[in-house]
Amino acid sequence: MAGTAADTAPDTAALPGGLVAAVRPLDGAAAWISAWRALGPASLIRNPFYEAGYALAAREAFGAGVRLLLVADRPPEAPGARLVAAWPFRPSRRRWGVPLPVLMGWTHGYAPFGAPLLDGAAPEAALAGLLAAPGALGLPPRLLLPNAPADGPLPELLTARGGRSAAYWPHDRGLLDLTGLGPPARASYLGHLSGQRRRKLRRARARLEAAGPVTFEILAAPESLGPAFDAHVALETAGWKGQAGTSLAQRPAEIAFLRAALAGLGADRGAADGVRIARLHRGDQLLASLILPVTGREAWVLKIANDETRPETAPGVQLVHRLTEAVAAGDWPIDRIDSCAPPGFALGTTFWTERRPIAHLLVEAGRDPLFPVARTLERAREGVARARVTIRSGRSAPAAPASPPRRGP
Repeated sequence: MAGTAADTAPDTAALPGGLVAAVRPLDGAAAWISAWRALGPASLIRNPFYEAGYALAAREAFGAGVRLLLVADRPPEAPGARLVAAWPFRPSRRRWGVPLPVLMGWTHGYAPFGAPLLDGAAPEAALAGLLAAPGALGLPPRLLLPNAPADGPLPELLTARGGRSAAYWPHDRGLLDLTGLGPPARASYLGHLSGQRRRKLRRARARLEAAGPVTFEILAAPESLGPAFDAHVALETAGWKGQAGTSLAQRPAEIAFLRAALAGLGADRGAADGVRIARLHRGDQLLASLILPVTGREAWVLKIANDETRPETAPGVQLVHRLTEAVAAGDWPIDRIDSCAPPGFALGTTFWTERRPIAHLLVEAGRDPLFPVARTLERAREGVARARVTIRSGRSAPAAPASPPRRGP
């Protein structure tokens, strides 16, 4: 019966080309964890949220029912095994209200990007192995990749492969991208800001600095990140989230996850990777804070908090402005920052002119006679969700995730 395929599937199977498919639980003590750590920096599309340190840290808070689909050059537990693909997922048996199962890429409120890890040295073989793995393992032959890149290498590989796929809830999110820009272009990057916007920024900065000099800094030293994270949590708790009971301080499982994630990000990577915390402060008073995982020359906005006592000073806006200036000036040697923002969130798009197209991708894995049915059902699900948003808001529904981010198991 299709609904029980995931329960009866083998956990390891041979694939064409000498590769091996495996499905495994999230187990930090497994022999293949080091191979997973090695795949992250070598992947075609970096995704810090699916790399080993971060994903294992999220296991307790968000990982109930999550499994890892692996493709390797030998059984993962074998000495010297090298992973060429890794994708965390949950089996879903009734996403569409009928017994048509689908493998759902792992998503939660702190994992806003759904690209699988594919070996950058041979991405075509890695993707072919990943899509052949469900059939070899007796799993459903359809994958749903939430918040995946809707352009670039992944959709290009899917198109070249010739299989069927469909995109849902497409939207663009703010992206700072200075790749390939020389010093003059970097120096003029913020030239798109209007005169009115510049005047507002100057007035807000003058108000903020009226009580004393304000310092901008980007923290990277491991010994500074723990205290900076504590200060970030305290700042968030002092605002509306604390009053609403939704701040990090009121969610112990998420606090524990983020502490472990910050440590895991550092453990996985070299000096160019890890995590940074950008912030504005006046002496010992924290005014705004951004937590930014880093993968090579790209950073990702994970969390932002700001002092809400004087909204006219706009410290969160000023922090993003100062961060943009610092990156454009080369003070922090990266090229890109993904805002990781939901649709309609303006902070990143105010200063960053580039966009990253994002969509939920439904992908056929192997031959699937029911794929057209799944495609139609997912489109209907999207339509119902949009209608509900329209009814609640009284206006046209913006692009939005088809499923709300999970905040717990």
